[in-house]
Amino acid sequence: MDLLALADFNLVARHGGFGRAARAAGRPKATLSRRVSELEGSLGLRLFERGSRTLKLTEEGRALYERTGTLLAELDETAAAIASGGAKPRGSLRISAPLLFSQTAMGKLAAAFALKYPEVRLEVTTEDRAVDMIEEGYDLVIRVNPDPDETLVGRILMRDRLVVVASPDLSRPAYDLAVPTVASDLTSAWEVKSSIGNSRISTDPVLRLSSIVMVRDAVRAGVGAARLPVSLVSHDLAAGKLVHWGDVDGPEIVLWALYPSRRLLSARVSAFLDFLKEAFPSGTPGELAAFID
Repeated sequence: MDLLALADFNLVARHGGFGRAARAAGRPKATLSRRVSELEGSLGLRLFERGSRTLKLTEEGRALYERTGTLLAELDETAAAIASGGAKPRGSLRISAPLLFSQTAMGKLAAAFALKYPEVRLEVTTEDRAVDMIEEGYDLVIRVNPDPDETLVGRILMRDRLVVVASPDLSRPAYDLAVPTVASDLTSAWEVKSSIGNSRISTDPVLRLSSIVMVRDAVRAGVGAARLPVSLVSHDLAAGKLVHWGDVDGPEIVLWALYPSRRLLSARVSAFLDFLKEAFPSGTPGELAAFID
């Protein structure tokens, strides 16, 4: 297969048209069209559906683009690294991270990484959904308790746990009475472990908020009790602004850094993983709390 023709095909697929690809690369449109046609002829496949004004990848074209785009990018990176005398991190790095981690830590992490590796162009998208790394073009995703995925590998970044906290002005009931709570879900009761034993707290949500940070702020104001990650409230607990009613009886919170297993890690992804390890060497809630104002 002609690698130059394959590179031209990827260029057109990435930009969504011959004209846009030609302008981006400073190449003649006719040359790109001819090279893609030659590639289609050598493969015996139609890679694009050509309309009068639109250009769309065929099913075979999409499969070829998804499987070769990353490989060609890595070839370019390798050539650049050899030419510069080493595998110095450079180029674009796209990361998807969950909302709470982004709000509490990612801004400071991204700034410090950018200062350390100025030739890497870091882009962080905040979302809690399970993104398709290959389809959406992410190099790394950070996820909380992700479902098993055979196409991805990863490492644990840190562990956290949920605790029930409230303002010191809110008394914990001695009996099974519903407690005013601030919630981000529809849970009707909490199973809580504390020094006095296990107990069940029935909830009476007076506020439902979609952001965990908003829940924390409402609890600080004395509206009700809430289940929150201990990393988010450790400063308030230490200062006496909140009191600890107990640990939530349930699975721990595990934050993972995930990346595709089908390709070698680029220098920029490896650098960011090492950077995360330096920031959270033990992976404890206290290390994450250090990033929270």
